[in-house]
Amino acid sequence: MQEVHVDNNQTAQEIYLDNAATTPMAPEVLAEMTDKLANVYGNASTLYGLGRQAHTLMENSRQVIADSIHADSDEEIIFTSGGSESDNTAITQTAHTRQALGKHIITTAIEHEAVLRPLHALEKEGFRVTYLPVDEHGRISLEDFKAALDDETILVTIMMGNNEVGSRMPIHEIGEILKDHQAWFHTDAVQAYGSLDIDVDRDHIDMLSTSAHKINGPKMIGFLYKREGVNFPSLIKGGDQEEKRRAGTENVPAIAAFATAAKLLTPEAKAEKRERFHGFKDQVVQDLRDKGVDFEINGSLEGENLEHVLNLWIKGISTYVMQTNLDLAGIAVSGGSACTAGSIEPSHVLTAMFGADSPRIAESIRLSFGRQTTSAEITAFVDNVAAIVARLSHSEVK
Repeated sequence: MQEVHVDNNQTAQEIYLDNAATTPMAPEVLAEMTDKLANVYGNASTLYGLGRQAHTLMENSRQVIADSIHADSDEEIIFTSGGSESDNTAITQTAHTRQALGKHIITTAIEHEAVLRPLHALEKEGFRVTYLPVDEHGRISLEDFKAALDDETILVTIMMGNNEVGSRMPIHEIGEILKDHQAWFHTDAVQAYGSLDIDVDRDHIDMLSTSAHKINGPKMIGFLYKREGVNFPSLIKGGDQEEKRRAGTENVPAIAAFATAAKLLTPEAKAEKRERFHGFKDQVVQDLRDKGVDFEINGSLEGENLEHVLNLWIKGISTYVMQTNLDLAGIAVSGGSACTAGSIEPSHVLTAMFGADSPRIAESIRLSFGRQTTSAEITAFVDNVAAIVARLSHSEVK
């Protein structure tokens, strides 16, 4: 790694604290993908030996993925290019297929853009979308949800965990409410898949989206879980791959690597990560307090949250200035969702939580932990934040 100089004149290695944006590939995953790129190059739709080899590898991987969310059958797993395609497919195709039953969709105000943008497009087609508000912890009210649900609701799409502030939604309770309703239930689990124990039957989930690059797998591969009986045509038109559910030659090496990443997510490994990441959160909060940094948490440390995500309002320091100074110190954090990080638009998540006039919107950073994160890196992050705040505050006094 490149060596960089931090504010206290000590030398440190580059510190990566933006794992909610993407994660480095695990060594086991990289080895699997490299091997399969070299040795399993056949088209899985062909009938000769190389094709059969690729098809077998793909179907074995599909079973691993199905088992990871307790799906009834591996046939309920459709491989896609990632979370965005999975979200778009579930939302758009459900709406177009079921509009004779009603044109009402329920979601939340803090969904990922891969959910919000197809919904905005559907509104232009005459669909009615309810965007549930959230409280200052980034959570919806079940009473608001029940009040929004009506006889014309055909789809509920609510994320399992938020990518910017880590708030979790009451997925099980929503599933219980919907199990006897006509609406299909979709959840964007892109951030939650690597942390939570997911059971689609227990939670009455009809469709679920996720992406490999959030769990130390490769980019441009994901899956859409689609419960048996939930039927709609392929979003991508072309060949008959994925049992005619998603056209395009399957990326078998990436699929195999995805399955390897999923195998690493044992219940014990997830529990260990949650405990370790919660410890990192406590360390950040306590050390910042000890150093006299004026900050608040966007969201909450209490209740159910994604433990790898921590969003901080560093009072009086703009997001851009803090992020740039940390970058100069070799520390990578985010100003929000990586998918909109290059935009000058304020975070729609923080806006929904605190209002458009809140100073938090322009003064917050997100850090997110990964399997490679260490306590020493957390210490270096806090030291640099404190030094940046002190230096900038001193400059303002002058």
